[in-house]
Amino acid sequence: MTEQLVGELYRFELKFKEPAMTSRGTYLTHTVWYPVLKGQGKFALGECAPLPDLSADFLAQGADEAARMAGYEQLVERSFETLWRKLKLGEQPDFEQVRSYSSVRFGLECLYQMYRAPSGNAALLWPSDFTQGKCDLPINGLIWMGSFEEMAQRIACKLHEGYHCIKLKIGAIDFERELELLRQLRGRFSPEELELRVDANGAFAPAEVEAKLAALSQFSLHSIEQPIKAGQPELMAQLCAASPIAIGLDEELIGVNDRADKATLLDTIKPHYLILKPSLHGGLGGCAEWMQLARARGIAYWVTSALESNLGLNALAQWCATQDITMPQGLGTGLLYTNNLVSPLMIRAAQLHCDLSAVPDYAAYLAQFLAHQAQLVARFEA
Repeated sequence: MTEQLVGELYRFELKFKEPAMTSRGTYLTHTVWYPVLKGQGKFALGECAPLPDLSADFLAQGADEAARMAGYEQLVERSFETLWRKLKLGEQPDFEQVRSYSSVRFGLECLYQMYRAPSGNAALLWPSDFTQGKCDLPINGLIWMGSFEEMAQRIACKLHEGYHCIKLKIGAIDFERELELLRQLRGRFSPEELELRVDANGAFAPAEVEAKLAALSQFSLHSIEQPIKAGQPELMAQLCAASPIAIGLDEELIGVNDRADKATLLDTIKPHYLILKPSLHGGLGGCAEWMQLARARGIAYWVTSALESNLGLNALAQWCATQDITMPQGLGTGLLYTNNLVSPLMIRAAQLHCDLSAVPDYAAYLAQFLAHQAQLVARFEA
């Protein structure tokens, strides 16, 4: 008798080692969902990891946090059940059905990739020189917001670890103090020695943004992400045309899922960079579409995690290694949580390294992890 293909959905709460502060607020925990397929000689799972104040698919589920949590879980359950039924029938899943649900799509895409991977190693999804340990991925060192002293200490740690590209979250403390941090860095390191990126997360008001960009420009920054809030395309277009600093779009891309709408946004704003996060920007398929449209317009891009656990980060890094990347990526978030999963990824010499031998029986480890630490919320087996 053929073994059934069983679907299970788990919920898990990740806990930050330190409060993760942005200009929008502070994260202490991060709830994620793991859809799992097992049976018929298979064991596969993905990660759906919405950000409560950013993910369009999460925010659309209700008027408050409790309603959104419940509605999102039901959305993942329905979408996962549809995929499970198709696979039971030997059919290909249709990710276009979840095009508008970025974090759900990312989780199901990674689940399906693990399900169809022929290697038998649950840690290996997209084979490449990266997964064979032949090359590492360049990454930036991420400096979370905090007090002046906290940010200065974090910067010192990243420099000690050998990073040549640092990204600072700005917009939460006094702007003059943030300028002082940048002034100290540039006093020690030239642009050739240290690439500096900043991310404002939409913190600058329209009336002040031009003056702040001018003040920041004295430090030879590589780029600034999302200087103003999303949803102001005309102003953003003006800034991109005149800014002394290259501007990258991040939040501006959230919820823009139709290909024609993506093209219109890029043609209207004409940004210098896209900062792509599959959990926010249409899953892997949606980000591949953004990449294609960007290349056709001479717009550069890099890929960044959206605070997934090591499970999602492993999938994202492996996928990223199969893309055409030419600059440091934002994939150094694997050490953020106290209760993160084991991973084949590690940071070595300020680059992301993959060692599949570090988790020789990843499927067994994941099964045990789910059984003992995550909460089962749905099961499909009929």
